[in-house]
Amino acid sequence: MGTTEFGRALHRWRDRVSPEAAGLPPGGQRRVPGLRREELAQLAGISADYITRLEQGRATNPSAQVIEALARALRLSAAERAHLFRLGGLQPPRAECVPCELTPSVRRMLDRLTGTPVAVFDAAWTLLVANPPYAALMGDPAGWNGHERNGVWRNFLGLSDRVRLTPESRHALQAALVADLRAVTARYPGDQRLKRLVADLRAHSDKFAELWETGVAGHHDAARKTIVHPDVGTVTLDCDVLNVAGSDLRIMVYTAEPGTEDAERLELLTALHPSDRGDQDSATSARLKRRTSSGKSVSSSVSDPSPFTFTTPSITVSNQIRG
Repeated sequence: MGTTEFGRALHRWRDRVSPEAAGLPPGGQRRVPGLRREELAQLAGISADYITRLEQGRATNPSAQVIEALARALRLSAAERAHLFRLGGLQPPRAECVPCELTPSVRRMLDRLTGTPVAVFDAAWTLLVANPPYAALMGDPAGWNGHERNGVWRNFLGLSDRVRLTPESRHALQAALVADLRAVTARYPGDQRLKRLVADLRAHSDKFAELWETGVAGHHDAARKTIVHPDVGTVTLDCDVLNVAGSDLRIMVYTAEPGTEDAERLELLTALHPSDRGDQDSATSARLKRRTSSGKSVSSSVSDPSPFTFTTPSITVSNQIRG
């Protein structure tokens, strides 16, 4: 493997991506033209030390998951992504695999929805990227690795602990997830990573194995999610999933009805975990903290993150509610 060339390419592409283009605050005076290693680490969910070792050629054989995360964070084109895989000693994922490349339109959407919890998943419900409001709402996924980043795995292995479900709603959700995953395996029969996921789920979850063997069919009803948050308490939100035609990506978006207590709580947790709005978020957070500590209801002059509408024909909205 050409580790030196891999590191040079990584450094070169890091230098060309500005913090603003990546959805990060400028961060004052900078000694580098593009992203700092720490910023790339944050975007890719990889340690800054590992990125340093990759760039210096001291780390060898990065996994396909690491290369894919770096390609997404660096906003590489399809040709550049394939080149990075080859520099890493791997073949680029083929069309028979579940696609996990973010399209430019999805990137632009994430850049604009800075105040709304948004996450992007592949067809098998593996988390590709989540914005800071989503991390504030559902827990920071930066430390999730391997199967921990898969929504089906987290649901059946009990890792999704913030969403409150009744036994009936949990069974319906799990049946729908199994049916969904079965359909994905039919679409991508050659994906070895997907096969390993299903095999590991069957080995580690008796419930999943039972539903898989029965060939259960399921569907996703329009519903709302009740989330128990450690900072703001219980918040009930609408959860919509947008299916991006042609790329098999799923975009999960949480919104609250304007003017409700849930909208205020969502605004509060976003302010308590500021993303890229700098001083405005800090001031909002301090103001909201004072109001809640004084026993008054939560309110703010910051506009409520309104539900978005898209006219882009390649994106369709469904009421699929995921755990």
